[in-house]
Amino acid sequence: MIEAKKKLEEDIKAAEFELKVELPKEIQRAREWGDLRENAEYKAAKERQTFLQARIAQLQSRLAVLSMMNFDSIPKDKVGLGSTVFVRDEDTGEENTYDIVTSEESDPEKGRISPSSPIGRCLLNKKVGDVAEVRVPKGTRYVEVVKLLTIHDAR
Repeated sequence: MIEAKKKLEEDIKAAEFELKVELPKEIQRAREWGDLRENAEYKAAKERQTFLQARIAQLQSRLAVLSMMNFDSIPKDKVGLGSTVFVRDEDTGEENTYDIVTSEESDPEKGRISPSSPIGRCLLNKKVGDVAEVRVPKGTRYVEVVKLLTIHDAR
């Protein structure tokens, strides 16, 4: 979670720098070209300004949600945000490990999935020994939770 907060803070800082330092320079350069009604550079800079303002608001909102997260509400014996889940595919016997992380931190290729991903949704609230039914494009897979480390174990 700390990594996600840092990334959000960095993204906010970068967007604010562009909005407050770089864009005003672009807008000023575009104004020097003359008639603003037919000035594509000016229109593009103004559109970028609107986009950045909305993006900063979105990032700040996400940061506020992460900051207010109550770790006590995350289950201690079930899969939840911050958990590392070790699963075994019941058909193939293949074992995989997934870290349940925020959407900002997710990287499926590294086994870092969000609770809103198809596998993450199916694993939420499962305990060791439970079997999750995971629907994937190739059909349905059944994976058993063989080991679980929650965010409380890492603290």
